[in-house]
Amino acid sequence: MSTLTKENLFEGFLESSFAGFENIRKEGKVCFTKQGLPTLKSEEYKFTSIAKKLEQSLTSITGAKPFEVSSEEVKAAIPTGFDGSVLVFANGHLQNHLCLEVEKLNFSSLNEKSDLAIGSIAKAEKDPFAALNQASFEGGVYISIPKKEVVEKPILLLSFIKSNEGDVISPRVWIEAGDFAEVTFITHTINNSDKPYFVNKVVEIKGGLNSQIRYYRLQNEGKNAIEVSNIETNLLQDSRFTSVTISLSGEMVRNNLSLNLLGSNSEGNMYGIYLLNGKTHVDNHTNVDHTIPHAESNELYKGILADQSRGVFNGKIFVRQDAQKTNAFQQNNNILLSEDAIVNTKPQLEIWADDVKCSHGCTTGQLDEEALFYLQARGIDKLQAKGLLLYAFAGEVLEHIQNDSFREYCINLVQNRLGSNF
Repeated sequence: MSTLTKENLFEGFLESSFAGFENIRKEGKVCFTKQGLPTLKSEEYKFTSIAKKLEQSLTSITGAKPFEVSSEEVKAAIPTGFDGSVLVFANGHLQNHLCLEVEKLNFSSLNEKSDLAIGSIAKAEKDPFAALNQASFEGGVYISIPKKEVVEKPILLLSFIKSNEGDVISPRVWIEAGDFAEVTFITHTINNSDKPYFVNKVVEIKGGLNSQIRYYRLQNEGKNAIEVSNIETNLLQDSRFTSVTISLSGEMVRNNLSLNLLGSNSEGNMYGIYLLNGKTHVDNHTNVDHTIPHAESNELYKGILADQSRGVFNGKIFVRQDAQKTNAFQQNNNILLSEDAIVNTKPQLEIWADDVKCSHGCTTGQLDEEALFYLQARGIDKLQAKGLLLYAFAGEVLEHIQNDSFREYCINLVQNRLGSNF
């Protein structure tokens, strides 16, 4: 079979028949065709050549189909100590019969919600992969939290992936939180394939007045996984959104996370930790748009990189002319454990208002040798001492996970990873 090129990579894939949302799909296809796959000449993708990676890794392109997942597999995959609702997906397709503790949840397959304004938050013209997903998604899920509803227990979005080489998995999620609603989401992926595959995910989140939304992601993909995610949130007055992303593996991962602060006293918080080894490549692109006065955003991403891994961080904060009294803070810190590890970091501020408090910064370095010597001088062996220092660095991000059981689960996962120093 001949190798695909960026010109024909998705041509046949987009000619396939996808049911429903005809106008929305047509718009996505037009936008994708106009933009094309990004190359290293594209400013937004200058350090992450996904098109080249797809050409190298995939010899064909097909839409991944759902597969059989047993209830025993579901129970085994739920993080230790988790107590809440579970929505189960197989290759991006909702599996209603496997969902747990969902009696009080309002959710359905996207195929049943043909009136949704798909693409109105994560716009197809902003990113070619968002456009590709809009043209080709299947299944997906719609979740609605009613006005004044406080969902005390978290909702776990548990995704199982089982793919053949060349499979494209196109999850699509639409979340609405009504006025004064509160909810926590946890996303976790279980990979049952070591073959190359491509996950192209879009999540659109709509937060009502005074809503509180928490969205935690654990990325622990297969070593041959290529993944792009576009997550975009609209926040109204007095609402708050908090995201924590933990990236541990995958051949090439690109995370696009955007917050649109559309009401006064709204607050967006974006935290991330990436622990990379081997040849793993993780690119975090964040975007915060302050459009109105009296809003706040906080952003902290930290990376620990070993072997020949590569990390990319590009964070943008826009403060529009009318957005006076804005508070916006952004920081990216990295530790390199190998001479072959690379990180490219670019925090950015674009400010058109004059009455604001904004700051940004980045650091890249090695472990503090004096601190390491101090711990060894007190009887702690070198491997354990390095693990303690690395966790002290990473733990600041994990503390922003408010759900106790999931935070402990992630802490144990990270500590085990850091304890071996990769």
